[in-house]
Amino acid sequence: MPEKETVLLTGGAGYIGSHIAVDLIDSGYNVVIADNFDNSSPEVIDRIEEITGVRPILYEIDVTNEEDLRQLFKENQIDSVIHLAGLKAVGESVELPLKYYSNNLNATLNLLKIMEEFGVNKIVFSSSATVYGVPETVPLTEDMPTSCTNPYGWTKLMGEQILTDAAKANEDLSVILLRYFNPVGAHKSGLIGEKPNGIPNNLMPYICDVAKGKRDHLSVFGNDYPTKDGTGVRDYIHILDLSSGHLKALEYAQDQKGVSVFNLGTGTGYSVLDIVNAFEKANNIKIPYEFTPRREGDVAECYADPKKALEILDWQAVHSLEEMCQDSWNWTQKTNS
Repeated sequence: MPEKETVLLTGGAGYIGSHIAVDLIDSGYNVVIADNFDNSSPEVIDRIEEITGVRPILYEIDVTNEEDLRQLFKENQIDSVIHLAGLKAVGESVELPLKYYSNNLNATLNLLKIMEEFGVNKIVFSSSATVYGVPETVPLTEDMPTSCTNPYGWTKLMGEQILTDAAKANEDLSVILLRYFNPVGAHKSGLIGEKPNGIPNNLMPYICDVAKGKRDHLSVFGNDYPTKDGTGVRDYIHILDLSSGHLKALEYAQDQKGVSVFNLGTGTGYSVLDIVNAFEKANNIKIPYEFTPRREGDVAECYADPKKALEILDWQAVHSLEEMCQDSWNWTQKTNS
């Protein structure tokens, strides 16, 4: 590896970003984090330092602020960017579409503008399986048609398009689009994990709230889907596997030009009740649940075909569903969330 490359991690104090920061530092990279702590906490920076022994450089800025971002690039020799910053709640995006379009697209546009000014040509973009819309068949491959069912998803798909067009116009640009499936779990130390503000949007934190006694039951949205038990099926991937995929993508970006797209998933679909049962078994805790109506915009089944990432990036998910459940609960017990 070249001598101490410096990676800018936008949204680096968030759930996904903090795990990537740890992996980058452990792999010998310098890490600069840009985060406005909209959905994260400054104490995460202390936790990253506690795990790695290295404190990442932090800029408490909003990536949509052009001058603040430019100052960061002036003060650091950035070699590549992993772009995670953005609003990410599907339900909220339906209620506040203009907020989502303005924030998520301006962040990406700003970043590309400043990268071009400073001659930075490598970017890994945090995209999402939501860009596949309502899939006609599963598993999902990277060449399947894209469309979206909510504004959050559209901001990811539009972000992909912006980056694709930028790469067409700048032949030196290397763009890696990573389409995440459903990240769960936490760092083995229990020091960093998913800590949503308010009511969790995602299944595992909700289950953990119930396990901790913070909520008396889990609401399962829909039990009439055309799946084996009527509940929605998703591809749950351990956060440590998702994080390692970013490092592989970053390595791949070193020698690439143009745009590459990869699914980051396990290739296995689990229903909501599969996850509930696995959590109960892994942690010996009963999770009461009640069925409620489907959520608008949810699809019946969504899981990845991860073969391309294995063939090209030499990456695959290695952590089990049991580990996802154990690590999520370990983290929950160590936090006051």
